This record gives sequence, structure tokens and C-alpha cells, in this order.
Amino acid sequence: MVVIRDIIITGLLLGGIFALVSVGLSLQYGVGRVMNVAHGEFIMIGSFVTFWLFGSTIHLDPLVSILITAPLTFVIGWILHATLFRRLMDTSPTLDVFEGKSMLASFGLLYVVQNIARIIWGSQNYQVMYLNRTVTGAQIPLNRLVALGVVIVIGVVFYIFLARTRMGKAIRASSQDPTTAGLMGVNINSVLAVCFGLGVAMAGIAGSLLSTLYAIQTSMGLQYTVIAMIVVVLGGLGSVSGAMIGGVVLGIVSQIVTYFQPTWTLIAYYLVFILLLLVRPKGIMGK
Repeated sequence: MVVIRDIIITGLLLGGIFALVSVGLSLQYGVGRVMNVAHGEFIMIGSFVTFWLFGSTIHLDPLVSILITAPLTFVIGWILHATLFRRLMDTSPTLDVFEGKSMLASFGLLYVVQNIARIIWGSQNYQVMYLNRTVTGAQIPLNRLVALGVVIVIGVVFYIFLARTRMGKAIRASSQDPTTAGLMGVNINSVLAVCFGLGVAMAGIAGSLLSTLYAIQTSMGLQYTVIAMIVVVLGGLGSVSGAMIGGVVLGIVSQIVTYFQPTWTLIAYYLVFILLLLVRPKGIMGK
């Protein structure tokens, strides 16, 4: 029972991080039809900005640094969409052509961001030593519990934003039928830029939290991009709630496999991915 408890708790903790990592990508693809292969690089940026702020003379608390990494990455994402991806959209004759062009552009963006980060920080591993003591009686690192709490708060705030605010309703309308939403007065270009910026901001927040849990390096982005893609497909392409559920499912699967054979974890991810495509291609919450 102790083992089962630890697997479930740790799986939920890891799943919460996976959900936050994936929600941004789901938002970018579900509304803007941009399969952002460079998504993980913005997680890396969030991690290193947090590391830099924590290790600098101001010694800023990693949780407080979210107030810097989130707006910073949002602005980067907004600018990227308002310039690069909007130009690709305007010059693409069909949505399918745009999806292909945007994916290729994001591949290029991946290597640009990764190599700039490598020039600045090098290739070595770094670690933010923050709340790494265990909770009495549970043997669970305090930083993981704090990270899960932050993920839950962000998830609730994001749900309220989508459900209650005018921009949130515009985002949901644009994801369902962008043409009709435009006819109803929604500024589609503005909504798409905001969605892409929010997706990048989610990645930045996830990076800030990940820097307190694991060692970080400038080549870390690709593995989280792969995890995000698996979770997005698992939850259902374009479904934000599906990405949250998919993240938790993948986190629990990860911990079950890690308990028996840690080297099989990545294999388990892809097996879940393949089985889902065979049994339920539209995902858990896909339509």
C-alpha cells in the first residue's frame, strides 16, 4: 500500500508538470494550428532565466521569478506570432499549407533558440537548490508539492480565464470556427497572437518549476517537446482539458514503469502513444 501510495502521489506530481508543459502546445495548435516543435526551447528559457535570477546578486525566489518569466515569454511568443507565423499564414493558400510551413519554421526556431542559449550558458548541467528537503512522514520532496500547488492554481486561473473573460470566449470561438468568429467581430489575428503568447508563457512557467526539481541544460527542450506532443495527442488535439488529463495519465504511467524498470520509461510513453492512435485516434477528449 505504501508503494502504491508513493506511485500515485509522485505520478500526480509529475503529471501536473506534464499537463502544464502540454497545455501551451495544445492551445497553440488547437486555436492557431501551429504545431510548435520549438515549444520545449521556451521551457528551457524559463528554466535558465529562473536559474540566473536565483543565482544572481538579488537571489530571487524561483516562485517569485515566475512573475518575470511568464510576461517575458508571453511577449516573445506574441512577437513571434505577430511577425513570423502571421506572415506565413498570410502567404499560405490553405490551412494545410500553413500547418506545414509553420512546423518547418518552428524547427528552425528550435535550433536558433537552442544555440543562442548554448552560447550564453554552455552545455553543462545546472541545478536550482530550492526546497529540496522532504516532507515529514511522506518522504516526498517539498519542492514537488509546491510545484503541484502552483500547477493547480495556474490551471484553475486559466480555466476561469477561458470560461469567464471576453478574451477567453473569443479564444474558444476562434478554435471552434474562426471564420464565423471573425464575422462576429473577433479580431482573429489578435486572438491567435495572444494564444501563441499564452502557450509560450505556459512553457516559461513550466520551465521555472522544472528548474527547482531537476538538473537543467540547454539541450533539455526536445525531450519536453516530445512529452508535450504525446500528451496533446493522448488528451485530444486542441483540447486544453484533454491535455491536463493526458498529462496526469502519462505521469502515473511514468511512475509505474519507473518503479519496475526505469530504463523503459521513454518506451512506455511511445507505447501509450501508439496504442492510443490504434484504439482511440481522437484522444481522450477529442471530438
